[in-house]
Amino acid sequence: MTHSENFDTLAIHAGQAFDPTTGAVIPPVHLTTTYVQDGIGGLRGGYEYSRGGNPTRTALETQLAAIEHGESALSFASGLAAEDALLRAVLAPGDHVIIGNDVYGGTHRLIRRIHGAWGIEHSTVDTSDLDAVRAAVRPETKVLWVETPSNPLMKISDVAALVELGHAAGLVVVVDNTFASPALQQPIGLGADVVIHSTTKYLGGHSDVVGGAAVFAPGRAELAEKVQFIQFAAGAVSGPFDAFLTTRGIKTLALRMQRHSSNAQSIAEAVVGHKAVSRVLYPGLPTHPGHDLAARQMSGFGGMISLDLVGGEAAARRFAESMTFFQLAESLGGVESLVNYPSEMTHASVRGTEAEVPVSIVRLSVGIEDVSDLTGDVLEALDRL
Repeated sequence: MTHSENFDTLAIHAGQAFDPTTGAVIPPVHLTTTYVQDGIGGLRGGYEYSRGGNPTRTALETQLAAIEHGESALSFASGLAAEDALLRAVLAPGDHVIIGNDVYGGTHRLIRRIHGAWGIEHSTVDTSDLDAVRAAVRPETKVLWVETPSNPLMKISDVAALVELGHAAGLVVVVDNTFASPALQQPIGLGADVVIHSTTKYLGGHSDVVGGAAVFAPGRAELAEKVQFIQFAAGAVSGPFDAFLTTRGIKTLALRMQRHSSNAQSIAEAVVGHKAVSRVLYPGLPTHPGHDLAARQMSGFGGMISLDLVGGEAAARRFAESMTFFQLAESLGGVESLVNYPSEMTHASVRGTEAEVPVSIVRLSVGIEDVSDLTGDVLEALDRL
């Protein structure tokens, strides 16, 4: 066998050939800014200056494209940098974007405040409602932006159906796959044009590196070239050591996502029916409105849970500030468990918009610690409310 399409194998071997000079199993980290030329314009491997390309970043991009079954990928300094470059490549003043009403607050802020100031319009809709999405399409619509599972209300959107709808209208369909990760969901296989990641989260997986990625479906080479030019010209690239840390994280992604998912499933089941909880938002629960769809388009339900607390804002704040193993912090997707109060933290920028998060919501990023410790931590915090 000379090639594999299996995720676990690709995550470890794609772009990771051993060093031909020494035989080192791990490719070297190329901590260089520039490259000696064999005469003017005689570039070795196409490398000229590390803003334009770096072998360690190339290795990560090869790995990212492989695990998402894309044709190519670009590694950025952050998830928002990847989103910004993609939007600038597709949109012009007067164009319109459809975006979900429950997405990462920074994505909504980027489209509303940064691109909006340059004449880009947007509609915020529930992307799990196909009729609502269809009704939002205008002649000037260019992009349909989908996040599933969504952040933080864990809504599940039908990627294949949205792709069919979007492509019928000539739209570029973008899927933010950060919450699921390619270990659990592969939107390009469902027809998406571009997949976006905050690699800071599950791909890096250890809360020690910030990064982002855009992965392009086969047939989208022209769009990939436009985004690559913007990345080069504007400079939002990941550094070589950041690329290395992300690559190292990806190699254990499949194993980590299994543990994140099983821990989250156990915790979600344990808190259902607790007197302090009005809703447990986790797609692995049969009562979740998107459960059947998630079971079809995902291979696992992930490590993110949101709780809607009976006591409203006061209870949510008290819960978030009273835990032991779940540390109060921004971000998600690391090996350690985190608790977040979205209304004042990750989604503070969308207060007063259609994407505003209820003040009764707390979000749990379930780590890979012992599940009995994590479950006990959650139940004890709920019992104190």
